[in-house]
Amino acid sequence: MEKEQIERINELAKKSKETPLTEEELAEQARLRKEYIEEWRASTIALLENTYIVDEKGNKAPLAKKNVKKS
Repeated sequence: MEKEQIERINELAKKSKETPLTEEELAEQARLRKEYIEEWRASTIALLENTYIVDEKGNKAPLAKKNVKKS
């Protein structure tokens, strides 16, 4: 996600605390938040898939995958 998009998310959040957002702004905020969360999830999953546990003997094993419900 680009810096400008994150700044826009923050701008809309700040504005929503001061005045109600318009329907267009609410839709934009929801879209940007959804995009941010999707990118965060993908990044976190990639990080975890490339993480290994090293035991005391030096053996590397990937993290065990768990079935997690997506919301």
